[in-house]
Amino acid sequence: MDLDGGGGAAAGTDHQPMPVLHGRSNAIKQFTQQTLPACKPVLTPAWVIGTFFLMGAVFIPVGLICLHASQSVNEILDRYDIECVPDGFKSNRVAYIKNASIPKSCHRYLKVILSFFSDEFPAPNVIFVYLYPQVFIRILFNLLTCVVDKHMKAPIYIYYQLDNFYQNHRRYVKSRSEEQLLHGLGYNRTGSCEPQASENGLPIVPCGLVAWSLFNDTYSFSRGTKKLDIERKNIAWKSDRDHKFGKHVYPFNFQNGSFIGGGKLDTTIPLSDQEDLIVWMRTAAFPSFRKLYGRIEEDLEEDDLIIVHLMNNYNTYSFGGTKMLVLSTSSWLGGKNSFLGVAYIFVGSSSILIALIFLLLHVKNPRSQKFAALVVRKKVSGSLDDGNVEDTVRDFVFNLERFAIVIVLLLYSLHSSCGT
Repeated sequence: MDLDGGGGAAAGTDHQPMPVLHGRSNAIKQFTQQTLPACKPVLTPAWVIGTFFLMGAVFIPVGLICLHASQSVNEILDRYDIECVPDGFKSNRVAYIKNASIPKSCHRYLKVILSFFSDEFPAPNVIFVYLYPQVFIRILFNLLTCVVDKHMKAPIYIYYQLDNFYQNHRRYVKSRSEEQLLHGLGYNRTGSCEPQASENGLPIVPCGLVAWSLFNDTYSFSRGTKKLDIERKNIAWKSDRDHKFGKHVYPFNFQNGSFIGGGKLDTTIPLSDQEDLIVWMRTAAFPSFRKLYGRIEEDLEEDDLIIVHLMNNYNTYSFGGTKMLVLSTSSWLGGKNSFLGVAYIFVGSSSILIALIFLLLHVKNPRSQKFAALVVRKKVSGSLDDGNVEDTVRDFVFNLERFAIVIVLLLYSLHSSCGT
């Protein structure tokens, strides 16, 4: 009797109803059991093909618009680091740039050549002076000359471009003090600035290799006999001027050692107003980069001849670097950079190609109505005998998307490393 009663009690316990959960407890249970309401789309051929076609229809026009905006930007590029070295120092450019007694201005006259004007003389660094019909004197100067081949609307941005200069080197990037740039001599912990933390027992402001290597080539422009004004204000980020460089911090003991790295700073102007330094201190991520030098606030017309008088002071010869001067307009998308447009067109074209491949496969081997019904029931049963086909399609699409992302990132890295 006792045994039967115990068994009956146990049986009664087994058949007790489960407690009903309400509110937060029910939500937690659904979350832990993964039974929350969710959208579970079924990747049918129509959805997959339509999605890829839609991606192509959106991405390709966007890419064409971006590409058109990039192509509307006018640029003039001139490399001058070789042309501005005197003939006697062509074989030893390092000695030329380190010798302070040699003038670094590019104004010397070389020679005059009489020639007939034709397309055989595509010389962007040449001044043609009209003499007689179809006869021109070609005068070559050791100064930078560039011919405007398209109308350039103001503002025209002036950049200097350096190649093979690794501002992203770990030791170089760390050799600075953000606190000192903001507080000046009031901040003494500048150990990160080594080997340019102090000179002759006195601290250096601004300290570090980044400031020490400040770019110091200078440019002036003229159109014919008229000098073009260069606006050098507001070329740095406003956030850097207001929050990273002190308004009452002045250069101190800067470039006073025996080993001079780059340009010097005016000790009467606070760091927040020395925008060429602020622009330089924002280090580049790649070895080929451009930095803003100033702006020309006048339109340049087609066939205008711009003469650039420059001081070739900065030493890029020691490490095999190059220097270029860039004049560029801008568009609503920024400067001249076709990568974004090409990337959009590539992804859109790839999507349409994939859609066409899937469409041909679907037309050749269409799914049966029985298989379509099984796909619908998969949401309920959670299993499908022929589900491997659906999983294969899903994995294939996912791998294609990953492949497209890798290709885009590879193109971007190649584009950035070329400095274009």
